[in-house]
Amino acid sequence: MTSPIVSTDWLADRLLDPTIKVIEVSSKLGDEAPYRTGHIPGAVNFYWKDLCWHDSDREFVTPGELANRLGKVGVSEKDRVVLYGDPVQYGTYALWALTMAGHPEIFILDGSRTKWVMEGRPMTDVVPEVQQVDYVAQNGDVRMRLGRENLLNKLKEPSRFLLDVRSPEEYSGERVMEYGNFDHGAERGGRIPGAKHLYYKDLLNPDDTFKEPEELLEIFKNVGCIPDDYKEVVCYCRLSHRATFAWTALTHVLGNNNIFIYDGSWTEWGSIVGYPIER
Repeated sequence: MTSPIVSTDWLADRLLDPTIKVIEVSSKLGDEAPYRTGHIPGAVNFYWKDLCWHDSDREFVTPGELANRLGKVGVSEKDRVVLYGDPVQYGTYALWALTMAGHPEIFILDGSRTKWVMEGRPMTDVVPEVQQVDYVAQNGDVRMRLGRENLLNKLKEPSRFLLDVRSPEEYSGERVMEYGNFDHGAERGGRIPGAKHLYYKDLLNPDDTFKEPEELLEIFKNVGCIPDDYKEVVCYCRLSHRATFAWTALTHVLGNNNIFIYDGSWTEWGSIVGYPIER
């Protein structure tokens, strides 16, 4: 398996390559996004929902929708797309969503915006001019996505490891949202029965890069998450952004093939009448 994770050196050497298209995936809309005051030269910006979600349903972007969205900003199915998030987990979320929508060559910038800025690399506030191109929709791949009924039916399945990567306060049920004055995102606090805890930030270096494979292996091992011992590892968080960071580490850094994401995550599970929880 060829890893989609690329370094800042790798991208810096290819910024002028016309087949490389850089996308900053923002957690904030419009002028609130840091993209407006500075971004990697040539990068276009998407608010995360505008890139990764269906226009109206709480569903992911389809191959046809992705073709339309990327084609409008000058990206074809033949281009290599490099994603970086603000914050970091929005990049891995987009990596996961675009993988499911079938874009052939997707890369994720290790360290995202954080490392690029820390290294003093070039930034600009100039929004690039783009010319719409034809994008031929590709075949999607949704095998790494699981729904609530699958989880419910296999809660006691010993061959499945369930990994909760939220903050300690969310895992314990003290909060349903990681931060902020308003604690919202689910009707109940707690966790899915049987889930083990690993805070996703433990997988990160201070510059938002992934820790070395040996360190990651030990961190996962310490919570019992040893993919070779299970048929499936299922990750979740609140909205699945943070879960995609663990999925990327397990799949693309450590090379496992049996890693899945429950994308409804706690927002869905914690609000369904009759679904069991632990505290």
